[in-house]
Amino acid sequence: MREPRRAEPPAAGPDRGLHVAIVMDGNGRWAQRRGLPRVAGHVAGARAARRVIDAASDLGVGVLTLFAFSSDNWRRPRGEVARILALLRRFLRTEARACVRAGTRLEVIGRRDRLPATLRTQVERAEAATATGAGLRLRIAVDYSGRDAILAAAARLPAEGAATREGFARCLAPGLAVPDVDLFLRPGGERRLSDFLLWESAYAELVFVDRLWPDVTRDDLAAALADFRARDRRFGGLPAPAARA
Repeated sequence: MREPRRAEPPAAGPDRGLHVAIVMDGNGRWAQRRGLPRVAGHVAGARAARRVIDAASDLGVGVLTLFAFSSDNWRRPRGEVARILALLRRFLRTEARACVRAGTRLEVIGRRDRLPATLRTQVERAEAATATGAGLRLRIAVDYSGRDAILAAAARLPAEGAATREGFARCLAPGLAVPDVDLFLRPGGERRLSDFLLWESAYAELVFVDRLWPDVTRDDLAAALADFRARDRRFGGLPAPAARA
């Protein structure tokens, strides 16, 4: 009698590495605890992003998606929003140069029609400059909502033909095939997904840490990946011993 086949993750390709998604949470609280303006926390958060990006490829990450600005963040005070978007523009400018040197491909996901024209221009320049990168795939989520992304994909689905999971995934990121999230990491002490990559994280392993994002280091990413690799990912199947039985 043939052994039941153990469930396997979707085919990913031998060279893509893991897909890690991170909610960069806690910038404002980090600043407030130090008696600093909230924007200082966002500046420190940008430095943490640089540390994590530098570490990602060495630690076996092939796709890194960072949640920088959600669609719900427009509800924040206008001055804070303006400073965050200006910081994002500067970050993309400097990050594009670093990505070119490292062979990293940078992409921005989320809505663009509500972004300032200067930020949209910087997004386009950064993507064009890094389009041939064959190393780490770095995705920055700006004005992003997982639920809105699902709604938009549902509207595109009729053009794809049959309603399949694969077809729907293509509609989520037209022209940009994206593997499912393997590890969903959230620092900052919160325990929620916050409307981030809802479809793509269906079988993601969740790791929550109390450290605020500006304090996150390479060691924190390495520890989260070690936790991830110690888990038994069954994708709805049985553990190996039970499957053999």
